[in-house]
Amino acid sequence: MVLIASDEIERYAEAHTTQPSELLLRLAEETRAELRSPTMLSGAVAGRLLELLVFALRPQRVLELGTYSGYSSISMASALPPGGHIDTCELDETHAAVARRYLDEAGLGDRVTIHVGPARETIARLEGQFDLIFIDADKMSYPAYYEALVPRLSERGIMVLDNTLWSGRVAEPDDSEETRMFVELNDRIASDPRVVAVVLTVRDGITLLRRA
Repeated sequence: MVLIASDEIERYAEAHTTQPSELLLRLAEETRAELRSPTMLSGAVAGRLLELLVFALRPQRVLELGTYSGYSSISMASALPPGGHIDTCELDETHAAVARRYLDEAGLGDRVTIHVGPARETIARLEGQFDLIFIDADKMSYPAYYEALVPRLSERGIMVLDNTLWSGRVAEPDDSEETRMFVELNDRIASDPRVVAVVLTVRDGITLLRRA
């Protein structure tokens, strides 16, 4: 993954973001050393952004697609209000096991339910609306996730989609399937009368949206 900003700006932004807890630093270190595709790690800046969104929204129900090793789950769970809960979806049991271990160590295991299996099946099984939805899972399924979950945003709910600038390739599209998907999805969101959206040039691009 090539980030949108220069390496120097990325380092500056991370250095001037409140630093992660010792537990999250250990989680990030283990993820990079032991798990495949460590670029999927949310990291310090995105983690703090998610934490601040939870702090501001005070959501009772959060849905996350793509647990990976649990960095984003822990970041969000640490700011949940009383009674708040996260349902997070992960396809790989190896990743889920790491997330479960660190959530328990953080004392947050009872606030997060990890659903292992295809996210679409979990979405269909879970009922009701969500106050915050974070999508950072298999990229080619983003359009299906978007269409399934926009109607399930609560009145003041926020959806967060990661990687929407796709290393900048959306501005000069190539022939890859993922690039074409993001170009089409971004166009769809921008013209969708059901939502109000903003694209942030954070890391690989993060889109925030609400129902109109």
